[in-house]
Amino acid sequence: MDLVIVGSVAIDDVKTPSGHREYSVGGSALFASIAAAKFTSTGIVGVVGEDFPEKIVGDLKKQQIDLSGLEKVEGKTFRWKGEYCDLNKAETKDTQLNVFADFCPKLPETYKNAKYLFLGNIHPQLQLDVINQCKAEIIACDTMNFWINGTPELLNKVIKKVQILFINEDEIRLLTKKQNIFDAADEVLKQGPKLLIIKRGEYGAIAYSKDLLYFSPVYPVRQVVDPTGAGDSFAGGFLGYIVKHNTLDSKIIKQAMIYGTVTASINIESFSFDRLISTNIEEIENRVDFLKKIISVE
Repeated sequence: MDLVIVGSVAIDDVKTPSGHREYSVGGSALFASIAAAKFTSTGIVGVVGEDFPEKIVGDLKKQQIDLSGLEKVEGKTFRWKGEYCDLNKAETKDTQLNVFADFCPKLPETYKNAKYLFLGNIHPQLQLDVINQCKAEIIACDTMNFWINGTPELLNKVIKKVQILFINEDEIRLLTKKQNIFDAADEVLKQGPKLLIIKRGEYGAIAYSKDLLYFSPVYPVRQVVDPTGAGDSFAGGFLGYIVKHNTLDSKIIKQAMIYGTVTASINIESFSFDRLISTNIEEIENRVDFLKKIISVE
């Protein structure tokens, strides 16, 4: 097992300008793992209820995703209902935690020695619990304004223990109380992370460290069907490529940003992860080549 991904598994009800899907399977663990599995061996830690479709379990296994850490318990799977009037922002209509309310992530023995760990956007206490169960050398995590506002002390403990932090522009400003994005990034680096991936939605993303500043553009998707999971599929593609090459040198980080951008671009072309799970490495490489050509100055 090269990469362990811990996060939510959900059944969503999503409405966008492109349509409406009432039974849209998602969650941070699934989006990230499907993207990462295009590049490396991946395992999930999460929880589902009795209503979780067996077909999806079969689809994940076909992607060679290890499901030893996916626990099935009595009750209903986490449910989220949301609407995108603005494709850059979801309006939550309803949230039902269900079995996710009592989620206590337990890493299988085969996961504990994985070198790479990704902590999806879950409660910081759960992220800390996972960190204490494993021996990962490279830990990446995602967070959101809900945790920044609600559990700042716990989140700060997490940030001190991770090497890579995924965060968007509004969140990093909220976290640091600094408006300039680069001042904010410098402040976070002082806390412990070696690399920040600052998500900028339709404007791409920034990789920022002591020795690196790299702006990645977006892939020009003509019709965004469903933005749900875009950040998670970006993180999965990025980390999958990093794990494949087993290094955090600047050249690989830059390339990983492009691969993350591409996996996210494919994901948003359908509801759920329909497009992402059906894509192949050839399509991914074609989009990567296109992006490399448009950002080249040669």
